[in-house]
Amino acid sequence: MMRRPNLLFIFTDQQRQDTLRVYGNEMMNTPYLDGLAAQSVVFNSAYVSQPVCTPSRSTIMTGLYPHSNDCIQNNLPLARQYPTIAEMLPEGEYECGYFGKWHLGDEMVGQHGFEKNWISTEDMYHPHVTQELFQTRHSSYHHFLLSQGLKPDWEFDDGFPWFSRSLCCDLPKELTKPAFTARHVCDFIEKNQGQPFCCYVNFLEPHPPLHGPFDWMYDPAQLPVSPNFMVRDDERTPLRTRMLQKRYSNQPEDHYRQSKARYLGLVSLVDFYVGEILSTLSACGLDDDTIVVFTSDHGEMLGNHSLMGKCVMYEEAAKVPMFMRVPEWGDEQRLIDDPVSQVDLVPTLLELLDCPTPDHLQGHSLVPFLTGKGEPGCEDVFIEWQGHDGYRIVEEAPWSKQEQEKAGLAPIRTVITPEGWKLNLCKDDLSELYNLREDPYEMNNLFGQPEMGKIVEELTAKIRAWQQRTEDTVEL
Repeated sequence: MMRRPNLLFIFTDQQRQDTLRVYGNEMMNTPYLDGLAAQSVVFNSAYVSQPVCTPSRSTIMTGLYPHSNDCIQNNLPLARQYPTIAEMLPEGEYECGYFGKWHLGDEMVGQHGFEKNWISTEDMYHPHVTQELFQTRHSSYHHFLLSQGLKPDWEFDDGFPWFSRSLCCDLPKELTKPAFTARHVCDFIEKNQGQPFCCYVNFLEPHPPLHGPFDWMYDPAQLPVSPNFMVRDDERTPLRTRMLQKRYSNQPEDHYRQSKARYLGLVSLVDFYVGEILSTLSACGLDDDTIVVFTSDHGEMLGNHSLMGKCVMYEEAAKVPMFMRVPEWGDEQRLIDDPVSQVDLVPTLLELLDCPTPDHLQGHSLVPFLTGKGEPGCEDVFIEWQGHDGYRIVEEAPWSKQEQEKAGLAPIRTVITPEGWKLNLCKDDLSELYNLREDPYEMNNLFGQPEMGKIVEELTAKIRAWQQRTEDTVEL
């Protein structure tokens, strides 16, 4: 019997798509990710299921939309009844390991098929632990820093000491979270090179705080910006978006540019340690036996539309880098323009690993499409927003608290079609319609224009059919 392939799944936190050369950013210093992309199937239009950490991660790990696995907002635990891909693999055939940020509950505790090999890096989710016996547990990275003679600089109200993210970002390169994570991943690969393994690796970077060892690498003044950079939207924009813009309204251009430069430095930091992992894979002679995936859990606005962070349906927040190197497909780069969703990752990977695919998954395998053995892609992509994360009343604003609350907590459902139409449908705030082919920076909301009535009707029907298919009960 032939050995099953290994899976090495690397993803970052808050990395927007245009931060790599394969997506057109020629100024990036990311040689290792460039090399991986050069041998991969590259998705030019890959979308998350929800543009915020926990919900997106829940989809990446389970193949279910957030509304179906109950992780509809940040800091909710992934319940036991929702298996991850590690729990879907044939029992006893794979050595599974998880390394880095988890953000699906009880960060310091091995779980969901990764119990044996679990290296954690985040202590800041301590207030969200689900059991009293976890209250005193620290991350693996915390213990490493203690071994280096460092002392925690923060305490939670219950006296729990921890190393803040700001302190960790100020450390020398070899003591950073990417360095720590990569060392453990390399060790895992070396120890398990003789058997199939499933290795999930998540780097916190380039998530804020936006600084690190490579802050010097990019000149803020030389950074290119998009047409929607620092653009303030008008009354055709949802109130929730204008509320978020109001929070960032006092930031000068230099602030955005400095933030972007340091952000790109963090991308290059991740690249350096991705290089170490890939080098170990090669040194162990496993390149031809290992499927390698790279992606992120959501993007980052970085001043586009005068916003920072995520929590919006704009392309910069919802579209991410995603590519996979599959040895049996050869080592020539292929670019895929059709829109795809990360909900398709689990079924796709299970098929590539020659493992059974459970019936409950809501995505579908992309293998038939990518190998030419099935129908062309041409699938609509759906994104959801539950109306929780990112909401905060803006004081001294021209809107009442009641108006802000209604808009800030309003659920949104989005469809993106292969033809480039994008509808953000919302019951309690303005909806949005964009033609991404003609308006890729989403600066002209077409919703409400009489000539767009038929398009809106068709796209609304697509959303409602998807809701029925996935048992999404949100009213729109």
